Amino acid sequence: MAQRQFGPKRLQNDAMPPKRILKPVHGVLLLDKPEGLTSNDALQKARRLFSAARAGHTGTLDPMATGLLPLCFGEATKFSADLLEADKTYEATLCLGRTTETGDREGRVIATAPVRCDRAAITAALPGFLGTIAQVPPMYSALKHNGRPLYQLARQGQEVERPPRPVTIHALQFLDWQAPELTLRIRCGKGTYIRVLAEDIGKALGCGAHLTRLRRTEVGNLGLAEAHTLSELEALDEACRLALLAAVDCLISTLPVVCLDEAGARRFCHGNPVPSPSALRKGKARVYARTDAQPRLLGVGIVKADQQLWPERLVALD
Repeated sequence: MAQRQFGPKRLQNDAMPPKRILKPVHGVLLLDKPEGLTSNDALQKARRLFSAARAGHTGTLDPMATGLLPLCFGEATKFSADLLEADKTYEATLCLGRTTETGDREGRVIATAPVRCDRAAITAALPGFLGTIAQVPPMYSALKHNGRPLYQLARQGQEVERPPRPVTIHALQFLDWQAPELTLRIRCGKGTYIRVLAEDIGKALGCGAHLTRLRRTEVGNLGLAEAHTLSELEALDEACRLALLAAVDCLISTLPVVCLDEAGARRFCHGNPVPSPSALRKGKARVYARTDAQPRLLGVGIVKADQQLWPERLVALD
């Protein structure tokens, strides 16, 4: 029997791509997320571009939504939860006269109605949604019922009771009305579902509505004007990308500042309290070490009942 002939053995290094070397990158990327990507997809693409060893985002945007998605690298991930509590601003376009099963354009149309309202009627209806209002979370959401995400139940045709939740709408600005599409600017507190707000506005106008476009323009005091797209980042070399990162403390820039001398900084970094400044009698503060150059961020402290400033989260920046 003839021997089988094999080609030369391929070296393992030729068959496998070189292993990516991850680096200790620290900072915040203000990303302009494109439509069609989940927040985690966008995070992983950005993380690869920076070869960052550690990364996280500050709250999700639906795949249909675009706009500001702050991404945290390295030590900045310690403060990502702070932006979950921050107010958000959106520009939203509603299509009146059609209701969908998901509350947005990606769902099946389940009801239609004639649109008889005009600009004056819309303007008169909007103030009713300002302040603290009750929202029923949508079935197509990641909230869980008995350990299962609601969207899984919804896809199986199940609907479960969802108790209303209080949310806060700080501002609701009329931007445009080109029937049947209405565009609004919305500034809201945490936990607000813009899809549900669109549906509720449609109900108040007597015709129903669903969300067709959503763009987030602000998260806390961070704005879309300083954001960058994935395409822009891909066109840059590594040094230029790194230069676009905002400092770690941009996520906590609304907190008051405390600067410590060398002895105080050493004590704070070892997990011990320091005297609280007279102007800071409660709450949290950004804590820095006073240096000859720019103050060095140590972390976040919180004033406790003993009126001492205790370390809450410390950072270790290179």
